[in-house]
Amino acid sequence: MTEEKQCNCAQAGCGDFKKALGKLLKVILGLGFLVLGGVAVLKFWPQLILMIKGVSGLLLIMVGMIILAIAKE
Repeated sequence: MTEEKQCNCAQAGCGDFKKALGKLLKVILGLGFLVLGGVAVLKFWPQLILMIKGVSGLLLIMVGMIILAIAKE
């Protein structure tokens, strides 16, 4: 015959609540940062396109160097 113990808040219940609350806070923060990022992209769209155009040459140079380093082996 096994004796069952009743769980009080300190043993099990509050831990689950704290985990759920922590997860909810992370989801809310994540959604908030997604919204802020979307607003920033929309607000600074012309500057973003200009930056992408400016970086594309350097990116192609780096990719070419990596490919040459791999081919050297």
